[in-house]
Amino acid sequence: MSYRRIAVAGKGGTGKTSLTGMLIDFLIQAGKGPVLAVDADPNSNLNEVLGMEADETIGDVREQVNWAEREGNVIPGGMSKTDFFKLRLNQAVLEGDGYDMLVMGRSQGEGCYCYVNGILKNQLEILSDNYNHVIIDNEAGLEHLSRGSMGKIDLLLLISDYSHRSIQAAGRVKVLAEELKMNIPKMGLIVNKAPEGKLTESILEEIQRQELELIGVIPLDSNVFDYDSTGKPLVQLPEDSPAKVALKDIMKKLQII
Repeated sequence: MSYRRIAVAGKGGTGKTSLTGMLIDFLIQAGKGPVLAVDADPNSNLNEVLGMEADETIGDVREQVNWAEREGNVIPGGMSKTDFFKLRLNQAVLEGDGYDMLVMGRSQGEGCYCYVNGILKNQLEILSDNYNHVIIDNEAGLEHLSRGSMGKIDLLLLISDYSHRSIQAAGRVKVLAEELKMNIPKMGLIVNKAPEGKLTESILEEIQRQELELIGVIPLDSNVFDYDSTGKPLVQLPEDSPAKVALKDIMKKLQII
Protein backbone atom coordinates (compact mmCIF):
# COMPACT_ATOMS: atom_id res chain seq x y z
CA MET A 1 0.00 0.00 0.00
CA SER A 2 0.98 3.64 -0.27
CA TYR A 3 2.16 5.15 3.01
CA ARG A 4 1.24 8.79 2.65
CA ARG A 5 1.06 9.72 6.34
CA ILE A 6 3.96 8.32 8.31
CA ALA A 7 4.43 8.78 12.05
CA VAL A 8 7.68 8.04 13.89
CA ALA A 9 7.68 7.41 17.65
CA GLY A 10 9.99 6.18 20.39
CA LYS A 11 11.60 7.12 23.67
CA GLY A 12 14.14 9.93 23.88
CA GLY A 13 17.69 9.12 22.87
CA THR A 14 16.88 6.43 20.32
CA GLY A 15 17.77 8.62 17.34
CA LYS A 16 14.12 8.88 16.32
CA THR A 17 14.34 12.49 15.17
CA SER A 18 17.57 11.89 13.25
CA LEU A 19 15.94 9.05 11.30
CA THR A 20 12.82 11.15 10.69
CA GLY A 21 14.93 13.93 9.19
CA MET A 22 16.75 11.49 6.92
CA LEU A 23 13.43 9.99 5.79
CA ILE A 24 12.16 13.45 4.82
CA ASP A 25 15.37 14.09 2.89
CA PHE A 26 15.06 10.73 1.08
CA LEU A 27 11.55 11.62 -0.06
CA ILE A 28 12.67 14.99 -1.39
CA GLN A 29 15.69 13.51 -3.20
CA ALA A 30 13.45 10.82 -4.72
CA GLY A 31 11.08 13.46 -6.12
CA LYS A 32 8.28 12.42 -3.76
CA GLY A 33 7.59 15.95 -2.50
CA PRO A 34 6.17 18.22 -1.49
CA VAL A 35 6.42 16.96 2.08
CA LEU A 36 4.85 18.39 5.23
CA ALA A 37 7.17 17.74 8.17
CA VAL A 38 5.46 17.95 11.56
CA ASP A 39 7.56 18.11 14.72
CA ALA A 40 5.10 16.87 17.34
CA ASP A 41 7.72 16.08 19.98
CA PRO A 42 7.72 18.62 22.88
CA ASN A 43 11.52 18.44 22.75
CA SER A 44 11.45 19.98 19.28
CA ASN A 45 14.67 19.64 17.27
CA LEU A 46 13.66 18.17 13.91
CA ASN A 47 14.45 21.56 12.40
CA GLU A 48 18.08 21.19 13.52
CA VAL A 49 18.37 17.80 11.79
CA LEU A 50 17.02 19.42 8.61
CA GLY A 51 19.17 22.52 9.01
CA MET A 52 16.50 25.19 9.38
CA GLU A 53 15.44 27.76 11.97
CA ALA A 54 12.15 27.40 13.87
CA ASP A 55 11.15 30.54 15.75
CA GLU A 56 7.44 29.92 16.29
CA THR A 57 5.42 26.86 17.30
CA ILE A 58 1.75 25.97 17.10
CA GLY A 59 1.82 26.00 20.89
CA ASP A 60 2.83 29.69 20.75
CA VAL A 61 0.00 30.46 18.33
CA ARG A 62 -2.50 28.55 20.43
CA GLU A 63 -1.43 30.49 23.53
CA GLN A 64 -1.75 33.79 21.66
CA VAL A 65 -5.26 32.98 20.42
CA ASN A 66 -6.43 31.80 23.83
CA TRP A 67 -4.93 34.93 25.44
CA ALA A 68 -6.65 37.10 22.85
CA GLU A 69 -10.01 35.68 23.84
CA ARG A 70 -9.36 36.27 27.53
CA GLU A 71 -8.06 39.82 27.09
CA GLY A 72 -10.23 40.88 24.19
CA ASN A 73 -7.63 43.26 22.78
CA VAL A 74 -5.16 41.21 20.69
CA ILE A 75 -7.22 40.05 17.70
CA PRO A 76 -7.09 42.63 14.87
CA GLY A 77 -10.31 44.58 14.40
CA GLY A 78 -12.92 42.92 12.24
CA MET A 79 -11.42 39.41 12.53
CA SER A 80 -13.14 36.53 14.28
CA LYS A 81 -11.18 34.33 16.64
CA THR A 82 -11.43 31.48 14.13
CA ASP A 83 -10.11 33.58 11.22
CA PHE A 84 -7.30 34.94 13.37
CA PHE A 85 -6.22 31.45 14.40
CA LYS A 86 -6.27 30.22 10.79
CA LEU A 87 -4.17 33.20 9.73
CA ARG A 88 -1.61 32.65 12.46
CA LEU A 89 -1.51 28.92 11.75
CA ASN A 90 -0.64 29.58 8.11
CA GLN A 91 2.04 32.05 9.18
CA ALA A 92 3.61 29.38 11.40
CA VAL A 93 4.33 27.10 8.43
CA LEU A 94 8.09 27.16 7.82
CA GLU A 95 9.26 26.84 4.21
CA GLY A 96 12.14 24.49 3.42
CA ASP A 97 13.64 23.13 0.20
CA GLY A 98 10.98 20.74 -1.10
CA TYR A 99 9.19 20.56 2.24
CA ASP A 100 7.34 22.72 4.73
CA MET A 101 7.43 22.31 8.49
CA LEU A 102 5.11 22.78 11.43
CA VAL A 103 6.47 22.69 14.97
CA MET A 104 3.71 21.75 17.40
CA GLY A 105 5.53 22.86 20.55
CA ARG A 106 4.84 22.06 24.17
CA SER A 107 1.49 21.36 25.76
CA GLN A 108 -0.65 24.37 26.59
CA GLY A 109 -0.87 26.12 29.93
CA GLU A 110 -3.94 27.06 31.93
CA GLY A 111 -7.35 27.58 30.37
CA CYS A 112 -9.61 25.65 28.01
CA TYR A 113 -8.14 24.89 24.60
CA CYS A 114 -10.96 22.71 23.24
CA TYR A 115 -12.03 25.40 20.76
CA VAL A 116 -8.61 26.11 19.24
CA ASN A 117 -7.69 22.41 19.27
CA GLY A 118 -10.80 21.73 17.21
CA ILE A 119 -9.81 24.40 14.68
CA LEU A 120 -6.24 23.09 14.66
CA LYS A 121 -7.43 19.59 13.79
CA ASN A 122 -9.58 20.84 10.91
CA GLN A 123 -6.93 23.18 9.53
CA LEU A 124 -4.16 20.59 9.67
CA GLU A 125 -6.40 18.20 7.75
CA ILE A 126 -6.95 20.87 5.06
CA LEU A 127 -3.28 21.82 5.03
CA SER A 128 -2.02 18.25 4.71
CA ASP A 129 -4.06 17.71 1.55
CA ASN A 130 -1.59 20.00 -0.24
CA TYR A 131 1.29 17.54 0.24
CA ASN A 132 2.21 14.15 -1.17
CA HIS A 133 3.52 12.99 2.20
CA VAL A 134 3.06 14.02 5.82
CA ILE A 135 5.87 12.89 8.14
CA ILE A 136 5.28 13.29 11.89
CA ASP A 137 8.00 13.12 14.54
CA ASN A 138 6.26 12.15 17.81
CA GLU A 139 7.12 11.61 21.40
CA ALA A 140 6.40 8.15 22.82
CA GLY A 141 3.14 9.45 24.34
CA LEU A 142 1.54 10.04 20.90
CA GLU A 143 -0.25 13.14 22.23
CA HIS A 144 -1.16 14.73 18.89
CA LEU A 145 -1.95 11.41 17.24
CA SER A 146 -4.24 10.37 20.09
CA ARG A 147 -6.17 13.63 19.73
CA GLY A 148 -6.65 12.94 16.07
CA SER A 149 -5.00 16.26 15.22
CA MET A 150 -2.94 14.74 12.43
CA GLY A 151 -5.69 12.64 10.84
CA LYS A 152 -5.42 8.96 9.95
CA ILE A 153 -1.90 7.47 9.96
CA ASP A 154 -0.88 4.89 7.34
CA LEU A 155 2.38 3.75 8.91
CA LEU A 156 3.80 3.99 12.44
CA LEU A 157 7.55 3.46 12.70
CA LEU A 158 8.59 2.55 16.24
CA ILE A 159 12.24 3.40 16.92
CA SER A 160 14.30 1.77 19.65
CA ASP A 161 17.99 1.64 20.38
CA TYR A 162 19.96 -1.49 21.18
CA SER A 163 18.54 -2.13 24.65
CA HIS A 164 15.78 -4.15 26.29
CA ARG A 165 14.28 -1.04 27.93
CA SER A 166 14.02 0.80 24.65
CA ILE A 167 12.36 -2.15 22.91
CA GLN A 168 9.94 -2.46 25.84
CA ALA A 169 9.13 1.25 25.43
CA ALA A 170 8.38 0.66 21.74
CA GLY A 171 6.12 -2.19 22.78
CA ARG A 172 4.19 0.15 25.09
CA VAL A 173 3.72 2.63 22.23
CA LYS A 174 2.27 -0.17 20.10
CA VAL A 175 -0.13 -1.14 22.91
CA LEU A 176 -1.11 2.51 23.38
CA ALA A 177 -1.92 2.89 19.68
CA GLU A 178 -4.06 -0.25 19.85
CA GLU A 179 -5.84 0.87 23.04
CA LEU A 180 -6.64 4.22 21.41
CA LYS A 181 -8.14 2.30 18.47
CA MET A 182 -6.07 4.31 16.02
CA ASN A 183 -6.46 1.57 13.38
CA ILE A 184 -3.03 2.12 11.87
CA PRO A 185 -2.65 -0.29 8.92
CA LYS A 186 1.02 -1.04 9.62
CA MET A 187 3.28 -0.68 12.64
CA GLY A 188 6.88 -1.84 12.65
CA LEU A 189 10.06 -1.64 14.72
CA ILE A 190 13.40 -0.22 13.60
CA VAL A 191 16.30 -0.95 15.96
CA ASN A 192 18.80 1.90 15.76
CA LYS A 193 22.44 2.12 16.89
CA ALA A 194 23.02 -1.65 16.71
CA PRO A 195 26.74 -2.58 16.89
CA GLU A 196 27.75 -3.71 13.38
CA GLY A 197 24.06 -3.72 12.49
CA LYS A 198 23.47 -7.05 14.25
CA LEU A 199 21.04 -8.14 16.97
CA THR A 200 21.76 -10.69 19.71
CA GLU A 201 19.44 -13.58 20.44
CA SER A 202 18.38 -11.84 23.66
CA ILE A 203 17.30 -8.70 21.80
CA LEU A 204 15.42 -10.75 19.20
CA GLU A 205 13.60 -12.59 22.01
CA GLU A 206 12.57 -9.29 23.60
CA ILE A 207 11.20 -8.06 20.26
CA GLN A 208 9.16 -11.26 20.03
CA ARG A 209 7.91 -10.87 23.62
CA GLN A 210 6.68 -7.38 22.78
CA GLU A 211 4.92 -8.77 19.68
CA LEU A 212 6.68 -6.24 17.47
CA GLU A 213 7.32 -6.66 13.77
CA LEU A 214 11.00 -6.02 13.08
CA ILE A 215 11.30 -4.17 9.80
CA GLY A 216 14.92 -3.10 9.94
CA VAL A 217 18.17 -2.54 11.83
CA ILE A 218 20.36 0.59 11.67
CA PRO A 219 24.04 0.17 12.59
CA LEU A 220 25.87 2.33 15.09
CA ASP A 221 27.37 5.10 12.97
CA SER A 222 30.22 7.33 14.18
CA ASN A 223 29.34 9.87 11.47
CA VAL A 224 26.05 10.60 13.24
CA PHE A 225 27.85 11.36 16.50
CA ASP A 226 30.40 13.53 14.71
CA TYR A 227 27.69 15.59 13.02
CA ASP A 228 25.66 15.92 16.23
CA SER A 229 28.68 17.04 18.22
CA THR A 230 29.49 19.81 15.74
CA GLY A 231 25.89 20.89 15.11
CA LYS A 232 25.91 19.91 11.43
CA PRO A 233 22.50 18.95 9.95
CA LEU A 234 22.29 15.17 9.69
CA VAL A 235 20.68 15.39 6.26
CA GLN A 236 24.16 16.38 5.05
CA LEU A 237 25.63 13.00 6.02
CA PRO A 238 27.64 11.34 3.23
CA GLU A 239 25.59 9.03 1.02
CA ASP A 240 27.74 6.06 2.08
CA SER A 241 27.24 6.71 5.79
CA PRO A 242 26.21 3.31 7.29
CA ALA A 243 23.10 4.63 9.05
CA LYS A 244 21.95 6.46 5.94
CA VAL A 245 22.50 3.42 3.69
CA ALA A 246 20.61 1.11 6.07
CA LEU A 247 17.63 3.45 6.48
CA LYS A 248 17.40 3.98 2.73
CA ASP A 249 17.30 0.20 2.22
CA ILE A 250 14.47 -0.09 4.75
CA MET A 251 12.48 2.67 3.05
CA LYS A 252 12.95 0.96 -0.33
CA LYS A 253 11.69 -2.36 1.07
CA LEU A 254 8.61 -0.53 2.36
CA GLN A 255 8.27 1.05 -1.10
CA ILE A 256 8.29 4.54 0.41
CA ILE A 257 11.07 5.72 -1.88
